[in-house]
Amino acid sequence: MTPVDRPGEQPPVPQPAVLTVLTTLDSAGAAAELARLLVEARLAACAQVSGPVTSVYRWKGLTETTQEWQVLFKTTAERYPALEDRLLAAHPYDTPEVIATPVVRGSAGYLAWVAEEVAP
Repeated sequence: MTPVDRPGEQPPVPQPAVLTVLTTLDSAGAAAELARLLVEARLAACAQVSGPVTSVYRWKGLTETTQEWQVLFKTTAERYPALEDRLLAAHPYDTPEVIATPVVRGSAGYLAWVAEEVAP
């Protein structure tokens, strides 16, 4: 028996399709600047800058180790294409990391706030 089948229970309220979007930059200043740019453009409801983190990766045949700062944006699936376009245009890397992950569950109030803040 599902919750909808139980007498007196309401079906779950649909939640907006919210994503977290991760990128990295080479300085705290660049990360904060990109965070502010995308939030002010209403492409992200918020952005969290953390770091430094140590990144180890292969680039042009060499193994590199560098310090980077992560930026985690909250947006909706509807606004993701515009966020990605603006992020790529503003990002200093040739091939920046841009990874979007769906938010599977979250508090209804928070997810509604994200959707409201990025509404066109």
